[in-house]
Amino acid sequence: MIAIAACDPDSPDARILIEELSAALAALTGDSGKASFAADDTRVARSLFVVARGAAGQALGCAALRPLDDDVGEVKRMFARPGTNGVGAALLAHVEQAAQGLGYRQLWLETRKVNTRAVAFYARHGYSVISNYGKYVGRDDAVCLGRILKATSVVPEQG
Repeated sequence: MIAIAACDPDSPDARILIEELSAALAALTGDSGKASFAADDTRVARSLFVVARGAAGQALGCAALRPLDDDVGEVKRMFARPGTNGVGAALLAHVEQAAQGLGYRQLWLETRKVNTRAVAFYARHGYSVISNYGKYVGRDDAVCLGRILKATSVVPEQG
């Protein structure tokens, strides 16, 4: 069982997960990615930070969502501890559902091209390469991915 809930990114479990992600990224890409995320980004309207926990309450992974504009949210600090099958997919699904509820029409994210595992993960979940945006424009080492969220249909009440 995986339980996903909102969490303060400065909580002890969240900080440990973020540090594990930063170390893994630094080993893979040479950059921890820390400069691209601030905890306060998840404290503004239409944002969130979540932690996934196992049946015994242990922290398994985390993810963040922050606004880029009215229609686009950005996925940040997406991480599942190695060996925790299904946690990444559960976190991504949770963030996508939350993004829809917050009114976003698209989700965007950036990773490094060398992070082929992440690129393949997002491709399996419907993300496609988009033009590099923001600080990633002109960065040959970066790949930006995006997905249009499914519109939720509202059925008017009969009465």
